[in-house]
Amino acid sequence: MEPQVHDQRAHAVVIITLPPSDDPSQGKTISAFTLTDHNCPPETETLNPEDYPNPTFQPDPLHENQDPGLWLSDLSTVSPRLVLGLVGISLLAIAFYASVFPNTLQMFRVYDERDRDDEGNRRETWSFSFPVYHKLGARAIPDRNLAEVVDVVKSGISIDQDQVNNVLPAIASSFDSSTTILPVGGDLYSNGLYFTRIRLGRHYFYLDIDTGSDLTWVQCDAPCRSCAKGANQLYTPRKGMLVRSAESLCVEVQKNQMTEQCEDCEQCDYEIEYADLSSSLGVLTKDVFHINLHNGSVAELDIVFGCGYDQQGLLLNTLLKTDGILGLSRAKISLPSQLASRGIISNVVGHCLPSDLNGEGYIIMGSDLVPSRGMTWVPMLHHSHLEVYQMQVSKMSYGNGMLSLDGRVGKVLFDTGSSYTYFPNKAYSQLVHSLKEVSGLGLTLDESDKTLPICWQPDFLISSLSDVKRLFRPITLQIGSKWWIISRKLVLQPEDYLIISNKGNVCLGILDGSSVHDGSTIILGDVSMRGHLIVYDNMKRRIGWMRSDCVRPRDSDFNLPFFQG
Repeated sequence: MEPQVHDQRAHAVVIITLPPSDDPSQGKTISAFTLTDHNCPPETETLNPEDYPNPTFQPDPLHENQDPGLWLSDLSTVSPRLVLGLVGISLLAIAFYASVFPNTLQMFRVYDERDRDDEGNRRETWSFSFPVYHKLGARAIPDRNLAEVVDVVKSGISIDQDQVNNVLPAIASSFDSSTTILPVGGDLYSNGLYFTRIRLGRHYFYLDIDTGSDLTWVQCDAPCRSCAKGANQLYTPRKGMLVRSAESLCVEVQKNQMTEQCEDCEQCDYEIEYADLSSSLGVLTKDVFHINLHNGSVAELDIVFGCGYDQQGLLLNTLLKTDGILGLSRAKISLPSQLASRGIISNVVGHCLPSDLNGEGYIIMGSDLVPSRGMTWVPMLHHSHLEVYQMQVSKMSYGNGMLSLDGRVGKVLFDTGSSYTYFPNKAYSQLVHSLKEVSGLGLTLDESDKTLPICWQPDFLISSLSDVKRLFRPITLQIGSKWWIISRKLVLQPEDYLIISNKGNVCLGILDGSSVHDGSTIILGDVSMRGHLIVYDNMKRRIGWMRSDCVRPRDSDFNLPFFQG
């Protein structure tokens, strides 16, 4: 017996669109449509159960003989307050879902000439579009070892680069820009620095990350007059890649230097002097910078950096473990600014320095991986001639006691190139005076420990700062308004300003800054930025932070969704 075919009108349609076989990077889409006829059936029409062999579509036996419009009258027996309450809860749920997942669901009305009934009346089609992301474009970041992340070749993975080049540009084109992640190694004590590894030309180099420096430079065999041994071989500049003095980035570098600019010179000389009076002398050059982007593509582009052939001062001690400096400031010559000017990333920089001695952190360049919630944001303070990351502070306190800012609005400079934090002289003196209270709590000053100016010997065994932080109070920096309720706060817990020395003593990681910078600026160094994700958004001119374990960026916090599989 032939099965009966019933002429039924579809009320809902689900369409799955697969990507073209020659361009899988476009991904697939899923759309759900509901169709509504404006012309309702006659009121005398009843539903016949025999016309519905599928029990799923059987009419409600309680209402099958009723007028289709009478179900509305059932609401008259329900309390209006209950109805309004249910409607209100539904609206709140929809609003909350839309605020948390703004990009998950898009709803729009579609009109089409094909969406008409037999009598020519137009039907409305409401379409719900759920984005399905390509696996390569939304992959999770695995837990990573420093060497494995930056040196894929050593892991033994073989990649067909032609296939990658064909597929990934389409993925990258779906974003205005992308983001790169660089792993961070090192520690505050005893290495005294945090570094990352980048590839320039054919070789890798370890660079000390420095948000207070403009220029990225590596030790260079040009030949080298004064260079430390370094972590890797000296960089050899490529023939014909020197930057001429008339080029814009050379003008940018030399505008704040004492040397006179030579407009028709074949090379661009630079000289940098740091706060500890160390210096680097060299020339600007170009080479290919290899960068793995978060959207799966690989960018290779020429960048301008320094070829340092004469290093002097304490900097030579740092260069026993690294090969140079990675400049991350707001200046046009910095690496993030160069990448942003080429459209590779948006001009956003972030870093997460690990608190653990053997931990790993990361640097992000680009906005895709900046958490969409949980961050505290404050305006970035503009400086007349320095392209550094600063914010204003209106009050500062240790516990309940105020620390003086000399009656002025203070400035806080974020500087990963400084191992420790510096306070203006008066605030530092007040802090030291307040810390005398710990001497009666089982800690005794130990002047024989030269690790830092102030160290305490505990009367009990300690294995970490957790054993002593209860003896100290938090330091609070109030940003913006002087009214405590509406202002933003950066709170430094004891573990954000203390370290444990090799002698097992507890040492104060805040120093007298009267001779550093302009003497009145609070310099936030590595000791106070450990265990925080700190982001410098140069697009929106703001600085943000949140606590983090810095093991890896947390997938659930990203604007860019991550899906497994």
